[in-house]
Amino acid sequence: MGQKIRAKITGLGLYVPPRVVTNDEIAKLVDTNNEWIVERTGIHTRHWADKGTATSELAVKAVEDLLRKRGIDGSEIELIIVSTVTPDMFFPSTACLIQDRIGAKNAWGYDILAACSSFLYSLTTGAQFIESGRHKKVLIVGADVMTSIVNPEDRTTIILFGDGAGAVLLEPTEEGEEDYGILDFRHEVDGSGAAYLNMPAGGSLHPPSHETIDGKMHYIHQSGQHVFKFAVRKMEELSTGMLAKHNLTGDDLGCFIAHQANLRIIDATANKIGIADDKVIRNIHKYGNTTAATIPLAIGDAIESGRLKKGDLVLFAAVGAGFTSGSVLARWAY
Repeated sequence: MGQKIRAKITGLGLYVPPRVVTNDEIAKLVDTNNEWIVERTGIHTRHWADKGTATSELAVKAVEDLLRKRGIDGSEIELIIVSTVTPDMFFPSTACLIQDRIGAKNAWGYDILAACSSFLYSLTTGAQFIESGRHKKVLIVGADVMTSIVNPEDRTTIILFGDGAGAVLLEPTEEGEEDYGILDFRHEVDGSGAAYLNMPAGGSLHPPSHETIDGKMHYIHQSGQHVFKFAVRKMEELSTGMLAKHNLTGDDLGCFIAHQANLRIIDATANKIGIADDKVIRNIHKYGNTTAATIPLAIGDAIESGRLKKGDLVLFAAVGAGFTSGSVLARWAY
């Protein structure tokens, strides 16, 4: 029998809008202050796109960054999977728009909506096409313009979110790379949490109307305490479970990269898995919660800081609206 083909990440592209918004600027919009935001979230700044900026615009810039670094043309991409909760429009999919703009004439694609877990869901979905041998180059994109759905008058949500995009390329492992690539994953959904984090209107349940607009139903609605408690419990559970399954401890990891929703959630999970503090990737302080883009942006920081290197074991984890959740174990391949 030949070696098992796995999917490995071979390239990364990133983009955030140039505008940086500080906590003091947020305090001019709603009743809050820098100290309160930092203490409860760990966020100092975030990047905001100009009004009217489409998610596909950010995504294309990230993909172009990836293609340039990897030295390939868009025509080589075979599949595009886009993670987003802020598509340009309900249809066509954002994947279609990206495909056209990067010249991926040989690709098919679609969007995945799993909120803050979207990027990991897309990553493991794309990996199946690589492992099966059906595709050699799969593009995974995580992009969101969260400011397009945040109520500017709601201090509980406006402080949290930023805009950004990231993209990775999945390719098959080669001879001698038997232990590299995406090694395992576990994903879950718990629909009983749907009421605690959602955007109520815009779909078939509450189509757009004067009533839904007046009721501010096209913005994010969040029950912070419910979301926080679930996120802490589930991220810890999936992370420790993944390590136990593979007889690993935090000491075996090169780094831990979690969805950047709240610094306290990240720290609680890191403490539970017993990983050294310098192996925990945190960049929420400068980007806020960019939803599907947080993990690729964190990968970028991990590589730049030298904390993610070829051969390292890396554990990814995320929890999002739905509730959705997941963990992915990988050995870094470049």
